[in-house]
Amino acid sequence: MPSLSEADRRALLRLARQAVVDAVSYRRLPEQIPHEGVFAGRQGVFVTLHVRHRLRGCIGVIEGEDPLGQSTVRCAASAALQDPRFAPMRAEELVDLQIEISLLSPPAPIRPEEIEIGRHGLLVSRGKQRGLLLPQVATEHHFAPEQFLQETCRKAQLARDAWREVATQVLGFTCEVFSDEGNVAEP
Repeated sequence: MPSLSEADRRALLRLARQAVVDAVSYRRLPEQIPHEGVFAGRQGVFVTLHVRHRLRGCIGVIEGEDPLGQSTVRCAASAALQDPRFAPMRAEELVDLQIEISLLSPPAPIRPEEIEIGRHGLLVSRGKQRGLLLPQVATEHHFAPEQFLQETCRKAQLARDAWREVATQVLGFTCEVFSDEGNVAEP
């Protein structure tokens, strides 16, 4: 997965910020979504929102079915207003908003002994149940590989040791992760 240029990273972060500001302030998505260059690519993306260094929302798509510009806008707005773990973001929180974008490589089967904490994210699924944790989650919580597998199973609402069962699929992926500096957003 080739790394983005700094200009492309800034452009995606600006688009995500605009999507959050428009969603929170006006309950709409940006009218103009770029669809050329970096915005045209198709890959999984997660947008994570922090306010005063606390998680405020995180929504993403695992596979890039839509152009990256559209996916980024939809995920950013959804993270602000529709993450079921949090109340919808309020306009007064925008001034302290920090945005992090994680671009995912395609998920592929991974064996437990291959998991590198801080490098791999995990996707565990069985039937319609699935859970995903980004690589930075394992780092932030100081998980060992087995704990990371257990927590991903828990996120999928499976038994903590379900990753050991043949019926459970365990996939790994890597991410390109970048964030803004919490620039002031004017609603």
